Amino acid sequence: MARCASSPRLFVKPTCFCSSSATQPWRTSFHEIQAAMKSGATLGLSHGFLLGHLDSIGERFRPDISVILVAPKGMGPSVRRLYVQGREQNGAGINCSFAVHQDVDGRATDLAIGWAVAIGAPFTFQTTLRNEYRSDIFGERGILLGAVHGIVESLFRRYRDRGIADEEAFIRACESITGPISQTISKRGILAVYEDLKEEDRRIFAEAYAASYVPAFDILIECYEDVESGNEIKSVIQAVRRHPRIPMGKIDTTHMWDVGKRVRAKRGRIPVDPFTAGVYIATMMAQIDVLLEKGHVLSEIINESVIESVDSLNPYMHARGVSYMVDNCSTTARLGARKWAPRFDYNLMQQSYVKCDGKEGGVSACRPFPF
Repeated sequence: MARCASSPRLFVKPTCFCSSSATQPWRTSFHEIQAAMKSGATLGLSHGFLLGHLDSIGERFRPDISVILVAPKGMGPSVRRLYVQGREQNGAGINCSFAVHQDVDGRATDLAIGWAVAIGAPFTFQTTLRNEYRSDIFGERGILLGAVHGIVESLFRRYRDRGIADEEAFIRACESITGPISQTISKRGILAVYEDLKEEDRRIFAEAYAASYVPAFDILIECYEDVESGNEIKSVIQAVRRHPRIPMGKIDTTHMWDVGKRVRAKRGRIPVDPFTAGVYIATMMAQIDVLLEKGHVLSEIINESVIESVDSLNPYMHARGVSYMVDNCSTTARLGARKWAPRFDYNLMQQSYVKCDGKEGGVSACRPFPF
């Protein structure tokens, strides 16, 4: 008997319990769920957050149950929409990672892969439960949500400060990323963005990249180590406790996002801004390098830093703005994006753009451009 539920009251002694519950229900009901499971049962998770919480409080899963993970690399609405689309279009679906944390009967791997197939994953790659929650929680705060939000906000102000009209500033700062840059990366890879540029634009790209890599890496390595140590998970749990008193605020009511509505209403051809491309790709590469340094496998790194960004999340911002992207995600992701986006904004404004504008002696001491 297999059950998928959000409350332990919905099952009695199952052989397989699969849950996609949010952060707070799992934290508060975990012991009740474990107690209700019979020996030899399988606990299926769609996110590794629970293990991160258990790590932070020094607890473990029961040793007599199997624990597996199947984690779609996209937000819930995308998983469902592409699953349904798969009836007509072969290959539609969201890539998944899978992990076997405990296997008490030798069947856990088969169950995990079968679960991934059942939800329509075109590609499924192996990870560990611990690496999944670290890369996933980190990635949301990085290029997937938090970093890209900080990038577009800082670039919009920079372009306006240089005398560019509001709508053009939005196109350069945001539309360029969510439109042609994401589309090129999705279809032909990161390098193709640079190769498609004219010679002068390549120089601008290289300067922006060299000036932005280290400031982005600085925030990203700090963020990863906050996740790794358990501090970021504790921060999420504390924030959720505060929500009845202080709910999350809106993030798309500023002038920039009002301009974005006007731009989307009359959207035409969107050019690639080379400076924007350099900043964005420097941050993406910095995230890739952090995950490499921390020992993650390449399939996980590329999914958490590139594929999920350009194929799953950026299209939501392209359609309706930053809140539509961020606030369709989990509570953990929404909190992290709000917390870390200002850090990227600040570091890029204070350390990257001033170098490119000649106020800090140029970019000779920055990260060399690798292409």
